[in-house]
Amino acid sequence: MSLNEQVAADLTAAMKAKDAARLSALRMLKAAVMNKEVEKGRTLEDAEVQQVIASLVKQRRDSIEQFEKAGRTDLVEKETGEVRILEHYLPPAVSQEEIDAAVAAAIAETGASSLKDMGKVMKAVMLKLAGKNVDGKAVNEAVRRTLGG
Repeated sequence: MSLNEQVAADLTAAMKAKDAARLSALRMLKAAVMNKEVEKGRTLEDAEVQQVIASLVKQRRDSIEQFEKAGRTDLVEKETGEVRILEHYLPPAVSQEEIDAAVAAAIAETGASSLKDMGKVMKAVMLKLAGKNVDGKAVNEAVRRTLGG
C-alpha cells in the first residue's frame, strides 16, 4: 500500500471514528498532496509524499514557535497534535550522532575549513541524509558548531 493510499485509508477511519483532530490533520495533508499532484500533473511517489509531509511538519513547528512567543497555548497544543499525527507517516528522525557523523564526513569530503564553506557542507550533508527524516535546522547548527561558528 502506497503512502497516499495509507493516508486515504486513515482519513476514512478517522471519519468513522469521529476523531476531529486526526480528521483535520489528514484532510490538510490530503489537500497538500493533491495540490502537489496538480502542480506536477501526475500522482506522487512515496518519497514525494514524504517531502510534502516534511514540509507541513516544518510549517507546524514554525507556527508552534510563533504561538509560544505570543502565549497562545491553545494553538500550540493544536499544532503539536498535528505534528504528532503527520510524523506518523515519516521515517524515524535521524539522531544527532548520525547528523554529526554526516557533517564530519562532508567536511572531510569538501575540505571545508571555515563558515564560508557552509553552503558546500550543507549540500553534501543533506545529500548523505536524503530519504531520511532530518531537520535542516539541526544540520545547520551542527555544521556551524563544527566549523567554529
